[in-house]
Amino acid sequence: MQVPVGFLSKLWSFLSFLPFFFLLLLLGSIKAVLIGPVAAVIIFFGNSAVVIGLWPAHFIWTYYCVLKTERVGMVLKILASVFLPLPLLLLPVLAIAGSLLGGIGYGVFIPLMATFEAVGEGVADKLTHCFLDGTVSTLAGACTVVRDFTDFCFHSYFSFMDELIRKLGDSETPLDIKLSYLPHSVLAVLIAVPFDVFMISGVALWKSPCMLLKGWQRLCEDLVGREGPFLETVCVPFAGLSIILWPLAVIGAVIASFLSSFFFGMRAGLIAYQEASLRMGLAYMVSAVALFDEYTNDMLYLREGSCFPRPKYRKNYRMNNETGQKNEGHTVTSEFGEKKQNGHRKTMKALQRSKTFMETIQRLRPIQIWDWLFRAIELNGRILLSEGLITAEDMEECITKGKCKKLSIKLPAWCILQCLIRSAKYDSHGLLISDDVEVTNFNWPKDKVFDWMLGPLLVIKEQMKKLELTEEEELCLRKLIVTNNNEKPSDWDDCGFPSSDNVKRAQLQAIIRRLQGIVVNMSWVPSFRRRFINLVKALYLEAVEAGAIDGSRSVKRRIEEADAAPVSKFDGKAMEGSSNGAAALGIDAV
Repeated sequence: MQVPVGFLSKLWSFLSFLPFFFLLLLLGSIKAVLIGPVAAVIIFFGNSAVVIGLWPAHFIWTYYCVLKTERVGMVLKILASVFLPLPLLLLPVLAIAGSLLGGIGYGVFIPLMATFEAVGEGVADKLTHCFLDGTVSTLAGACTVVRDFTDFCFHSYFSFMDELIRKLGDSETPLDIKLSYLPHSVLAVLIAVPFDVFMISGVALWKSPCMLLKGWQRLCEDLVGREGPFLETVCVPFAGLSIILWPLAVIGAVIASFLSSFFFGMRAGLIAYQEASLRMGLAYMVSAVALFDEYTNDMLYLREGSCFPRPKYRKNYRMNNETGQKNEGHTVTSEFGEKKQNGHRKTMKALQRSKTFMETIQRLRPIQIWDWLFRAIELNGRILLSEGLITAEDMEECITKGKCKKLSIKLPAWCILQCLIRSAKYDSHGLLISDDVEVTNFNWPKDKVFDWMLGPLLVIKEQMKKLELTEEEELCLRKLIVTNNNEKPSDWDDCGFPSSDNVKRAQLQAIIRRLQGIVVNMSWVPSFRRRFINLVKALYLEAVEAGAIDGSRSVKRRIEEADAAPVSKFDGKAMEGSSNGAAALGIDAV
């Protein structure tokens, strides 16, 4: 969409757009009133039933795992046993309240957004889509939310607990606390919490008028010029509401600052414990105010740095990611660093002005990486199935019993390893997820979960580059990662691996184990299980129809009777299954 130039052109564009906007807003509101309550009821009652039904199992199994695990020391076990009832009792209350609020928000905003998306560029038959989009899809999406929440409570929880009670390795030590350090920590918390609450809340209140005026100024400029969030039609209602509700956003920011100040104060106790020094904890208490002040200055484009002191709160030199370069807890700001930071701010302002809102959302969406992973799983699954590395029994067990541990861990691990090998071979700065797409630090989704993944994957890529694998070794790895345990060098004896270098073998096995650990964490994401089982169903039916395998009639009938979502063949409903923890408690899948 071309942005009008000149005041009269901008004013005419704005006035001519208003009737069109209000009609869409009215239609979207009607659909939200009709569809929203039904979607909210589905999410509220579905999630509440899951939480209440599984709460006794969660309570019992949490205590059992905490008492049994070797990863936690005796002192920490005792403290956890004493304080665990409070969060476990609050869990169903918070989950039910969150389901109610989330269901209302989902039921209202999804139909409204779908109405505006229906008139976007590239949509054929816009009139029909305006009336139909956001109706049936919202109800189907509400059911998917309940399904994913069920996966999280049933599968992800027990999988995490299975990891907690796993035996320690030879080089691992249990996590415990020292009782002699606790007095320093408790005293630091008692002093730091009131101090930080008072100071941080005061800073937030002092800067709230500036946030209010600057926010209104920026939003009004974008409104008149049809820029920023007002450039895309689908974002206009929410951007318009942001002008009206901006004071509420400022109030919310002040409240959030007040709540976050408690965590700053409690972290002072953690610093005091880590450094075994009350003085260091109190130093962080003062530094936290400076950190918050500098952060708000950056957000509001005010002056550099902070007027508050920032004393040293670490005894030893450590690199920190908070702000700037740290030298033993002090901030070192050179003239070059200041110029670079100023230039970065100007560049960010220019980028915010030049990019549309939806383009920014696209850059930040983790679903693009998620979709690539499942496309890679689909393609590699076909290859491994044709080579006999994946059998019909493996897929039938995953579909009917929900036991997908072999496929859901080893198959994605091979896909990621193949991506790392390709990226290392072509000397990529990031990860080559396709022939024309390279993921780097600049375009990687700004999501905490994905940020935790990128760093280790880039390190593994550099390790793969140094190993210089041959084509024969790459082909053999595909078999080994799926069929072998890869726990110790002897697991690769008589496997046909071309290299006899034991060091290289051990390094590859360590990389495979690390990738499998990353995939285990990924499998705890609720949508992973649903999408993976649906993908296995599609591959199974495809193989049966092609005559590659002789599929079980009961399995095929069960797949054909399952409800299929209208969006994708991998988005239908799938069978649930229990993990080791659920099986130990005798729980059937919900």
